[in-house]
Amino acid sequence: MKIGYACINLSLKPTFRTCRVATVEKEGIEKIKELTLQNLELTKAIIQWNIEHNILFYRISSGVVVLATHPVNTWDWKNDPDVQAVCAEIKILKEEHGLRLSVHPGQYSVLNSPREDVVERTIDDLTYHAELLELVGGSDMILHLGGKYGDRQSALERLVRNTQQLPPYVKEKLRFENDDKVFNLEDVLFVANQTEVPACFDIHHHFCNPSEEALEVLLEEVWETWRGKGRPKVHISSGRTHSTDRSHHDYIMPDDFKRLISYVGDTEVDVMVEAKKKNLAVLELMQTFEITPD
Repeated sequence: MKIGYACINLSLKPTFRTCRVATVEKEGIEKIKELTLQNLELTKAIIQWNIEHNILFYRISSGVVVLATHPVNTWDWKNDPDVQAVCAEIKILKEEHGLRLSVHPGQYSVLNSPREDVVERTIDDLTYHAELLELVGGSDMILHLGGKYGDRQSALERLVRNTQQLPPYVKEKLRFENDDKVFNLEDVLFVANQTEVPACFDIHHHFCNPSEEALEVLLEEVWETWRGKGRPKVHISSGRTHSTDRSHHDYIMPDDFKRLISYVGDTEVDVMVEAKKKNLAVLELMQTFEITPD
């Protein structure tokens, strides 16, 4: 089991950089490259810190490439030798230490939107994330199913159609996650089975937005969607005030982690921690449960 966290390392002082469109228009495209290279160097530094602390799972920030899909960015970042050099260094670390690297496109990437322009922008965003993963040796791109738009089944079927039209190198990295309000784990499995995209199980989201079918039964189906595609990836968070509070706690409550482990059983999984204390929450969890990643 590898346990990881998302994006920000609270033990390191530098932060990821971005800028306004107006800044690029004033200072030129070189500003995007300057900030992107800083972000990539910070990503490498975080990964090195993780390795030193035996954290072998990490979600890369979506904002690494500044304004990656905005029209103002005309820079061919993925073919820039400077970008490729830093990404190659990250990929070497990934391979030498058996790391798992993932990304999670944001809430505005909605593949099942009825609006064609939204779907087009989403595909651009997914393509960007897939290209970033390709350069650093990452494997997982997590996405929620989207919105209902007044007709749950039509929305799911539209998602299936749009997923099938993705470029193969984008689709092969995609994993669908259950959310805490709209689409539950049964919905994710419907889409996963139709598209051959693995299902990413979020236990906190499940208890906020449960399915009718027993979780033990659903998880057997979840593991099956990963057959031939690597070790299943699962998410855990604790509610800030109670178990079904959608707001995340600073840390993972021990009872919540015990519950996840009881459901996972003998299945080998990697766990993404979604807690406000980021790497500190992972360190506490690893210490409390004496976890040695493999």
